[in-house]
Amino acid sequence: MAVTDEAITKIKDMIISGELAAGDRLPPEKELSEKLGLSRSSLREAVKALEIIRVLDVRRGDGTYVTSLEPKLLAEALTFIVDLHQDKSILEIFEVRRILEPAAAAMAAGRITAEQIAALRASVAGISADTGVEALVEHDLLFHSLIATAANNSYLTSVLDGLNSNTVRARVWRGITQDAAVDRTLTEHIGIVDALARGDAELAKALLTVHISGVEHWLRQAL
Repeated sequence: MAVTDEAITKIKDMIISGELAAGDRLPPEKELSEKLGLSRSSLREAVKALEIIRVLDVRRGDGTYVTSLEPKLLAEALTFIVDLHQDKSILEIFEVRRILEPAAAAMAAGRITAEQIAALRASVAGISADTGVEALVEHDLLFHSLIATAANNSYLTSVLDGLNSNTVRARVWRGITQDAAVDRTLTEHIGIVDALARGDAELAKALLTVHISGVEHWLRQAL
């Protein structure tokens, strides 16, 4: 194991064990490096890496703190990675979405509120075949995010939000609009909302599976 990786692992272990909690300030660099048996340079590299993935927050002139460790915060690194994916690797993202999003919809069917249903319906109502790509992307992100949120599982929501990036959505919607498939997509969205409103978990799960599979099929043909 590389020295920097060892440093990252040791800091992670301190958080997992409860020695460091969310919001805690790390000991001074000299003290922590001696405690962990690492060089200060290795420790600095580890802190930089953990700052990038939002585990640590380096505050200049104040110190280094453990972040809130909220799932949404930690999932930002996943969004960054997803944005970098190109060409056929997008299909792997859709394969993961096809597994997770229907499950989230099934969970949401039993937990979604009237306000969340209203928000979903308003999102769909504001879109038509003439809507521009930018607005379509915004709608699609909101639509799927609302369903994930309604599942009321913060970890699942964070993972799905990370997979549902603006970059990937924009590329998909551009292709869909070129194929004049917006009406079909919005019809599928309406069907999903209706199933959620009825609390029909199996139907919501099935419709979302078909919905994502359809886009995945289009991508396989297009790539």
